[in-house]
Amino acid sequence: MNASAADVDVARLLSAYDDQLRTDAETPSAVAVTRLGPLRLVTFPGGRGFVTYRDLGGADAATIRGFVAAALAHFRDDATITDAEWKTRGHDVAPGLHDALVDHGFEPQEPESIMIGDARLLVADVPLPDGVTLRRITAEADVRAMSAMADEVFGDDPATSGHADQILHRQQHDPDMELWVAEADGQVISAGRLEPVPGTDFAGLWGGSTRPEWRGRGIYRALTAARARSAVARGKTYLHSDSTEFSRPILERSGLVKVSTTTPYEWRR
Repeated sequence: MNASAADVDVARLLSAYDDQLRTDAETPSAVAVTRLGPLRLVTFPGGRGFVTYRDLGGADAATIRGFVAAALAHFRDDATITDAEWKTRGHDVAPGLHDALVDHGFEPQEPESIMIGDARLLVADVPLPDGVTLRRITAEADVRAMSAMADEVFGDDPATSGHADQILHRQQHDPDMELWVAEADGQVISAGRLEPVPGTDFAGLWGGSTRPEWRGRGIYRALTAARARSAVARGKTYLHSDSTEFSRPILERSGLVKVSTTTPYEWRR
């Protein structure tokens, strides 16, 4: 593919991402959604707030600062909200957004790459180390073991994070969500979710994590291939993921491309 063709392909993928995913499809487990101009102010179970939008409608810096103030007031007024995330995208036209968010107490987190590609490109037979097996899980005990492993990898306390309960809640309300793990000697060593997005051509790859001592041995790539195979079987064309610098090269080798970046800004009460 030449440079101009590559640019066209990225533009096509990014357009599909904006048109199909930056809608209610982005927040299937929302408890409530309030519209504020172009913004969607979302309440999730567990006291989490979330801000997203298709675009900011060409708003100037003063208008954007007003959006930030009003969104924060919305979450402050709801005593059940303990924290909120404003999800920014690197390709948006958003003058003054960073300064407005920081001035209102939102803290920028590490940027991630928005990766998109043809799901078929990730379907492959990836050899696993001896003694390692893959399977899809649904039982509560398995979900809690998976979540505990991910919490440990990301430095969270499984006893207090609440992540397992959030996933179990999601599982009840989104039966299409798939949870996949790799195990060795009865222990979860890697995991990830597949989230088909209803009414779109997309499925999302989320929650990827691997114990440090098992990295670099093809396990995450095998889990990705298993999820891709399931996505294709479900009729999905594209896979997307917000990827850290650890997972991005793996997805690039499989054929996904970086189309933009996303940076979450976090507010805590």
